[in-house]
Amino acid sequence: MFNRTGIALVVFTGLVMNTSGPQAGLQDLLKPMGQVLNQGASSAAVAPSTTPSSALSTQEMNGGLKEALSVGVQRAIELLGRDGGYLNDKTVRIPLPGVLAKAESGLRMVGQGKLADEFITTMNHAAERAVPEAASIFADAIRSMTLQDAQGILQGPDDAATQYFRTTSGERLAQAIAPIVKDATEQAGVTSAYKRMVGGSGMLGGMMGGSALDLDKYVTDKTLDGLFFKLAAEEKAIRQNPLARSTDLLKKVFGSLGN
Repeated sequence: MFNRTGIALVVFTGLVMNTSGPQAGLQDLLKPMGQVLNQGASSAAVAPSTTPSSALSTQEMNGGLKEALSVGVQRAIELLGRDGGYLNDKTVRIPLPGVLAKAESGLRMVGQGKLADEFITTMNHAAERAVPEAASIFADAIRSMTLQDAQGILQGPDDAATQYFRTTSGERLAQAIAPIVKDATEQAGVTSAYKRMVGGSGMLGGMMGGSALDLDKYVTDKTLDGLFFKLAAEEKAIRQNPLARSTDLLKKVFGSLGN
């Protein structure tokens, strides 16, 4: 059962299980990615190659790409789905939205910095709770990928797979994550934190003009922005850094591209 990619998956799963986070079942939510990884590797291993040994068979190309995407998605979700995954990472940290961001310095000047910090913290914790739900959708997208899709991604730019996911799965991801975000924002107290912050400053109340902010949509959009950002970084690492290629199949597929 445990081929070379299976061993890599076991090592990675061990890292996930040793990482405490707000989502107690994170490793369970990542299982669909592990299944795709093993399926892709198995198909590449059993299918006969009709090309010279120095070239890639279509099965190896397809299996290698699916393996790379599965590993990349796992890593991105594991990084973001832990406690502080968004909050403590400046590259994906969700800031105050819109007019509130412009008023942040003023808030701090009038002694409302604690309310701003509370609001930022609750938004980011909500994202951390929601992002693992994306694993099964990514798994479906990888399974349905055609050989033509795989070839285009392999020959495309460093973020070609990330662009593919945005195009094919972006709307579905938003629809799936939105109710999780809504539940998470309620549990984390995002709405109440927002109301306390706006209500705690007459200046902010006037700037808002009575308009209501769609907090759930804002957090959902920022959650996906952070996820795609991390996924693009993982994709680039596998393409450009030989040390990021954890299996022989990844080394062969991406090494053939001259990187």
